[in-house]
Amino acid sequence: MTGSWEARYAAEFFGTLILVLLGNGAVANAFLKNTTGNDDPGLANGGWLLVASGYGLGVMLPAMMFGSISGNHLNPAITIGQAVIGIFPWAHVAPYLIWQFLGAIAGQCLILTLYWPHYRQTTDNEAVLGTFATSDHANSQLNGFVTEMVGTAVLIFGAMGLYRGMFFHQNIDIANIGVGLLIAAMVISLGGPTGPALNPARDLGPRLVHALLPVPNKGSFHWEYSWVPVVAPIVGAVIGIWIYKIFFGL
Repeated sequence: MTGSWEARYAAEFFGTLILVLLGNGAVANAFLKNTTGNDDPGLANGGWLLVASGYGLGVMLPAMMFGSISGNHLNPAITIGQAVIGIFPWAHVAPYLIWQFLGAIAGQCLILTLYWPHYRQTTDNEAVLGTFATSDHANSQLNGFVTEMVGTAVLIFGAMGLYRGMFFHQNIDIANIGVGLLIAAMVISLGGPTGPALNPARDLGPRLVHALLPVPNKGSFHWEYSWVPVVAPIVGAVIGIWIYKIFFGL
């Protein structure tokens, strides 16, 4: 990483903003009524592939823009996992997390502004919530926790391999593309039970926007479930990075 810590904080803010804007923006295009991506509320017209592409590009593009500045965490679970393993200073964990959450909130506010007419037309409360945060579709917080934990562990393990694998040492942007594809694959393959979040900022920041702002046609923001996409990804990130270290070193 290069540049001052202030530049790194700014990179985490704008990177997370872009992640949420492109990722949750794709969800809004797929879920909300009368958008170009969906004629009806729900997941019609191949919407899940649209969502996966949005999140994949939402991670890949900031990685290319800001990876050399901040390391492109964009995710409190990654920041905490790297600090636990000793490759990121604990003194800068809190500022990273603050700017990541602020970026997620700012990105979601932009989505709410741009899609406002479509929020007003969408009467399905769950579809509206889905453009902000994840939920427990099996009505089992345990299933949600395990899904988010395992998904994040696989994500971090894969990202560590892509960025630290010998094949990509001389071409980091190929690794960035790989991480974007990994995110898209995770959404397609493991997104059924919970969404997924895989990122506390991506879920909790927008969920707070949903709870605090006068979003049209909103129902419950399911605060009772909100701890799962915060705690489970952190646990999963620590597990994933430890497994990588045990078998392959750092």
